Amino acid sequence: MSTGLIVALIVIGAVVVIGAAVLLTLRRRRGVGGRDLKRRFGPEYERTVARYDGDTRAAERELAGRLERHGDLRERPLEAERRREYEARWQAAQERFVDSPRDAVTEADRLLAEVAGARGFPDGGHYEEQLAALSVHHADHVHGYRRVHRIARAGGGADGQPGQAATEEMREAMVEARALFEDLVAPARHDGGGPGDRRPPAHARRDRTHHLPWGFTRHHAKGS
Repeated sequence: MSTGLIVALIVIGAVVVIGAAVLLTLRRRRGVGGRDLKRRFGPEYERTVARYDGDTRAAERELAGRLERHGDLRERPLEAERRREYEARWQAAQERFVDSPRDAVTEADRLLAEVAGARGFPDGGHYEEQLAALSVHHADHVHGYRRVHRIARAGGGADGQPGQAATEEMREAMVEARALFEDLVAPARHDGGGPGDRRPPAHARRDRTHHLPWGFTRHHAKGS
């Protein structure tokens, strides 16, 4: 067999291997779409499609990109003491809502960014990427973070105080954001928390979110 023929066979073999690898990659990317993305992202899928004015292909490209960047992220456990500190700060923010709704929402936004960073998500200074990563692993509740962040970054009224409609929006955002907070501070099975550090069941946490201990309703916010 001539040297030229051997070289040609080697080149052909390399092309076949590369082609097979490319085809496999394309199949994998196509597989993470449509129903798979709907199942993975839930309500976040519909919100992304709406943001692209119904263009599902564009929305799925974005969601597939989030999954590719952050799908392998492993959340770090929180130490029990740090978890209790975060919970105390969230409770304080809720109580502050009575007299200063906007300050409470701003603190909720800041606290969610900090807790997410502590769990191993991108730093809160890179909000968009942190939100994208959270949407991959906490798709059902990530929108609450989006809402409080948007409100926290928006300016107040002429007198610096929100009106009734704005106060109600902030109350709803706080309630929705708490679901994500609960997810982030809840210890996983491998966290090793002791008997005195066990969290209530998920359904109990959801009930507590909607029936907060100090009557987190529209009638309790100052000026509403």
